[in-house]
Amino acid sequence: MTDTIAALTGAASAGVPAAASPAPDAGFLAVGAFALTWDDDRPLSLHSPHADLGGRPGVALVEVFTADEQRARTSQAMFRSAVGERLRVHAVRSRSADGFESVEIVQRDDATGLEARTELTVLPMGRSVRIRTLLANTSAEPVVLTALGSATVGLGRTTDDLGRMVLSTADSEWLAENRWRSRPLTDELPALSLPLHGQDGRGHWSLSSHGSWSTGEHLPVGVIDDGRQAIAWQIESSAAWQVDLCQTAQGGALTLLGPADLEHHFAHRLLPGESFAAVPAVLAVATADRGSSVRDEAFAELTRHRRAFRAARSASEELPIVYNDFMNTLMGQPSTEALLPLIARAAEVGAEVFCIDAGWFAAPELGDWWATVGEWREAEGRFPDGGLARLTTAIRDAGMRVGLWLEPEVVGVRSAAALTLPEEAFFHRFGRRVQEHERLHLDFRHPAARAHLDAVVDLLVAEHGTSYLKLDYNINPGAGTEWRATAAGDGLLAHARAYRDWLQDVQRRHPGLLIENCSSGAMRADYGLLEVTHLQSTSDQQDFLRYAPIAASAPASILPEQCGNWAYPESTMSDEETAFTLVTGLSGRLYLSGFLDELREDQRRAVTEAVAWHKEHRELLRTAVPFWLRGLPGWEDPLICLGLRGEGGTLLFVWDRAEDATEFALPGMWIDAVFPHGGWEIRPGDRGTTVRTVPGATARVLVLRERNDEG
Repeated sequence: MTDTIAALTGAASAGVPAAASPAPDAGFLAVGAFALTWDDDRPLSLHSPHADLGGRPGVALVEVFTADEQRARTSQAMFRSAVGERLRVHAVRSRSADGFESVEIVQRDDATGLEARTELTVLPMGRSVRIRTLLANTSAEPVVLTALGSATVGLGRTTDDLGRMVLSTADSEWLAENRWRSRPLTDELPALSLPLHGQDGRGHWSLSSHGSWSTGEHLPVGVIDDGRQAIAWQIESSAAWQVDLCQTAQGGALTLLGPADLEHHFAHRLLPGESFAAVPAVLAVATADRGSSVRDEAFAELTRHRRAFRAARSASEELPIVYNDFMNTLMGQPSTEALLPLIARAAEVGAEVFCIDAGWFAAPELGDWWATVGEWREAEGRFPDGGLARLTTAIRDAGMRVGLWLEPEVVGVRSAAALTLPEEAFFHRFGRRVQEHERLHLDFRHPAARAHLDAVVDLLVAEHGTSYLKLDYNINPGAGTEWRATAAGDGLLAHARAYRDWLQDVQRRHPGLLIENCSSGAMRADYGLLEVTHLQSTSDQQDFLRYAPIAASAPASILPEQCGNWAYPESTMSDEETAFTLVTGLSGRLYLSGFLDELREDQRRAVTEAVAWHKEHRELLRTAVPFWLRGLPGWEDPLICLGLRGEGGTLLFVWDRAEDATEFALPGMWIDAVFPHGGWEIRPGDRGTTVRTVPGATARVLVLRERNDEG
């Protein structure tokens, strides 16, 4: 056992990493930056040494709600469940593998026979912990779960502590993703004088997803800080999730969970001998460092977590520059005539993947292809004189890799697949197929659904040399499906897990295949999926001015090396507007689009230079953590900044949407290079640099040298 997981009471034993050690009546176990405590009168509790904010002993880590018993004390919060209050620690296991340290705590409720096995995984020297719980029914009777918490931690030790805390969460929307806002925690949990009443509150504040767009309304990521220290969270599921905050007589409590009956039409019948897994959740703690805000440090900890858990599954990833023909370009109506010049120009500017987006499968005489998707076969007449093969050959001959668009989970009502696939292969509610906007939803638990898509992918790889798939997801089917499920939300979670498993299986069969996660932009951009995919389209926003705050905020919830930010220069743009959209692309993974064949010569030169600049600097993305000198941007902010600090350098992306030139200071920072060159006034001084932009929409990448870098 290492220092990362240290048993201070003999609760876990070195030298027996895979075996269970009997737990004493009371215990304390250090797990990274956190501590686990329990005794014979209280269940397992997780807290941080930052006791004012990051938890406190005595708050049950695992909450279990059943149809027989909900809370031990009435309230509206997902807190103090009857079963959770009765859980007692029975055994402790620890192990080290693949650079991670893990401990498993086994708890039992003797009244119901429910057994919770909670695994906590940390990186050596890390300040985040991933929590996964498997709930087993060891009784002789079935139990109906109505919610299973992923993690619950206390906040503060007194109700006064809550008054010093700030809550940061993000709303999201098609074309307006990642809109972060911070406010006093007491705006959501007003002071109630609970010590006077001698009991916990009965209200709560919560954020929930609804349906299968896991990030379509809110992000499953957040931070609570008091200016000195912070606790951050992430829920890793592409099905339903919920964040719940409440007040207690001793402070507050934060609960993270997957689907629940009230919010998500969820119930799961757990038969004797069966188990059910809670959705994974992550907690991270941070303190202010290197002049950054404590909130930025919390996001940096989450960034390190995301990267570490992805690297354990994909040790070496490429970061190719993708050109995609959709955004502000062909918009789902590809043709041979339109694509051939785009292929030539994309290769000329240095793109490495050319992705043919939606419509490649559609018969042109049908017009709108929306309700015809599902078979994924090339339609006759779409590409005369050689068909799709002529285009994919042209892509490869130009030195680029072939990419194609798919929407694997849907079948249009006018598709032949709607008739040929078995009835049980589709989502059902109330005895009917679920239909949303002329589309049906496949259930990836059904072997026919998986076999159909396996055959599609295998064919595209074999016949066209496809090595990049853009997987889209443009409908929300609602609560889920009732097939082989206790309730619709149960079916949705089971499908989401099956779809994730399918993605992993596809990559095992085709290890060279890169997969983009897309969902009308970023409506399903969670780490249930991003852990097993390569790139995330951050938005469908076609207004280049509106894209800036989306791209600048994206690294709060998405790894920089996964942020696929569109850059779509148009011939009508000025030089500064062209630079603006290119800087948006450069602020993550450069994702090119636009009619490159129609650009002015100076614009094509600017695009070529941007591609070359990205190739020179993209390795920094693999290690970069984000920071925001001016705070996370507001949707209407004129001046927007995103910093990326990684091994080998620091980059600052600056967008100015003001009509007049803007002047701003960079204390303790000096500028070594600017891209694109010229235009902005740079005034270095003894204590830092002053920058003045130019009037109108304008943007630059600044290569920084920081005071700390000088030693």
